[in-house]
Order: sequence, then C-alpha cells, then structure tokens
Amino acid sequence: MIYGISWLVLSRESLEWHGVATLATWLMTLFIQKAEHRDTQVIHAKLDELLRAHGDTKNEITQLDQKEPDQIESFREGQTAAGEEP
Repeated sequence: MIYGISWLVLSRESLEWHGVATLATWLMTLFIQKAEHRDTQVIHAKLDELLRAHGDTKNEITQLDQKEPDQIESFREGQTAAGEEP
C-alpha cells in the first residue's frame, strides 16, 4: 500500500493504465498469498490435532516437514505399499 502511494506521489508522470495494472496485480498477489498462508495454517492445525488424537503416531511422521519433497513422496509411497493410508 505504501509502495503504491509513494509511486503515485513521486511519479513525475500521471499514473497511466499500465501503472494501475501493475498495482492491481501486486495487490491481487498479496491477497492470494494471504489466503494461501491461512489455508496452510488451517491444514497444519487440523493435522496437529489428528496427530494428537491418534496415540500411536510414529515419530518419523512428525519430522517429515524437514525433509525434501522427493523424500516425502518416497515415504508416502512406502506407506501405501505397506497397506496404510498416506
């Protein structure tokens, strides 16, 4: 927001259509990122509750967020092959 106001104030030219489009794109990006962050937080909260409710959760599952994506996928494939739900 401050960026847009300062651009408008400091610009020697009037704010043309491409400037408005740039600001609109920037604002939409911020809104989308905020929504994605909220969704991610909700998913994590639900997963945390499921892990707490399920008493015999494996410790290795709690460490998955520190692994690389290919390692996580291998873990999920191993769970599926063992007959467990991912």
